[in-house]
Amino acid sequence: MSVTANLIGAIGAVTEPITFLLLVTGVLIGIIMGSLPGMTATMTVAVLVSFTFSMDPVPGMMLLLGIYGGALYAGSIPAILIRTPGTPSAAATVFDGFPLAEQGKAGQAISVATIASFIGGAVSVVLLTFISPQIATFALEFGSPEYFALAVFGLSIIASVSGDSLIKGLISGLLGMFLATVGLDPVMSSARFTFGYQPLTSGIQFIAVMIGLFGIAEGLYRYQVGLDDTGTDQDITNLIPDRETLSQILPLSTVSGVAGTVIGAIPGAGGDIASFVTYNEAKRWLDDGTFGHGDIRGVAAAESGNNSSTGGALIPTLTLGIPGDSVTAILIGALMVHGIRPGPALFQDEPELVYSIFVGFFLIYIVILVVGLLGARFWARIISFPPKYLWPVIFVLSLVGAYALRGNPLDIWTTIGAGMLGYVMRVEDYPLAPMVLGLILGPIAEVNLRRSLQLSGGELGVFVENPLTVTILLLSLLSVTYPLVQRFRERRALE
Repeated sequence: MSVTANLIGAIGAVTEPITFLLLVTGVLIGIIMGSLPGMTATMTVAVLVSFTFSMDPVPGMMLLLGIYGGALYAGSIPAILIRTPGTPSAAATVFDGFPLAEQGKAGQAISVATIASFIGGAVSVVLLTFISPQIATFALEFGSPEYFALAVFGLSIIASVSGDSLIKGLISGLLGMFLATVGLDPVMSSARFTFGYQPLTSGIQFIAVMIGLFGIAEGLYRYQVGLDDTGTDQDITNLIPDRETLSQILPLSTVSGVAGTVIGAIPGAGGDIASFVTYNEAKRWLDDGTFGHGDIRGVAAAESGNNSSTGGALIPTLTLGIPGDSVTAILIGALMVHGIRPGPALFQDEPELVYSIFVGFFLIYIVILVVGLLGARFWARIISFPPKYLWPVIFVLSLVGAYALRGNPLDIWTTIGAGMLGYVMRVEDYPLAPMVLGLILGPIAEVNLRRSLQLSGGELGVFVENPLTVTILLLSLLSVTYPLVQRFRERRALE
């Protein structure tokens, strides 16, 4: 059958009442869970995957994919409202989303995040549908040296997100990398920095750290400066972006969607790396001093990159049987329960399922667009609550979310400790973004550096054998030097 015939058949399968109802239900569940700090897409899909075992494959996948897309989108809501990303991949949205909320523009920020999420998701579905084999082949080129180079490229973003002090940014990034080393050595499995305390052998949960760094720290800072009796007045009129705003975010979201899809197709990269990279590139090429202070383009770039990674992660999952991230690993398990093994033969053996995934995922982002725009007014009202009532609730939800990660009391103390650390860093003007990058990318860099050196017998030449590795490392060098050159020019201009 032709692609057109397969797509027509898939539209009929996905729009069947029960299947479409499950799709919408999945999106709503994902939005609710993703908007709670600590309740990740992976956790929600893992909890509900067993409900799909008795379903046919297509309805079951629509439920799980709806949760997947809805949760990744909804992580932006608390990131904008309370400076706490609901999911790790929404961390980059904090930088411009929360300043917009402080300016009374939470509704507009959520609307832009919704539109950018739709564009990024739609772009990823189009690429998934038509060029997934080619992107999957590219992703297969990534071995340990390439993953190390990619992690270095991500860490090089520290130079761009360090604010006015590169030294403070480097200290913050190194602190994040250090915290990521606590636990078992990833290669030798020996305990590191656990001080004989058994629970630390499982490592420091970086989501718990993020909840503390952003949510608890922000609350402590608010109590220091004094809470007002009334919340921030929010403009909840004209939430649909005007033509000028759309002209700014549509091209940017499209480009970020393509980049996020490619990054998401690299197994293990995920939406957190994609969102930071797309945000950084938008900041590098478009920043006129407004990024980090409430620039709507920063929200659009981060959210488009974040949500486009979902379609990207499905590319190696469907074409090669290799999970693109933790959620798609669960999806592979769900398919295998039905006797369906993802891989090169899937397109020939199960064309209805494959094209139903394509069509369903596109419909999921249409549902996200509608629900997000309709809900923007409601979400914006939340931050209008008096802070003296709002922040205690946020503290409780943050601690509950941290405990829900693994059911481990250590994560509660991690969140509290990270909150105190984040408060001190904010008071002393240390940027938090580099620390998040260090937490996420430090382990990836370490594991793949050591694995590469083991395979090469300790020869550093392994990092220049593949042109792809060299290209990424050169881009990393450019990513570091460009902000430095820019700052040098600015200082010369002031002299």
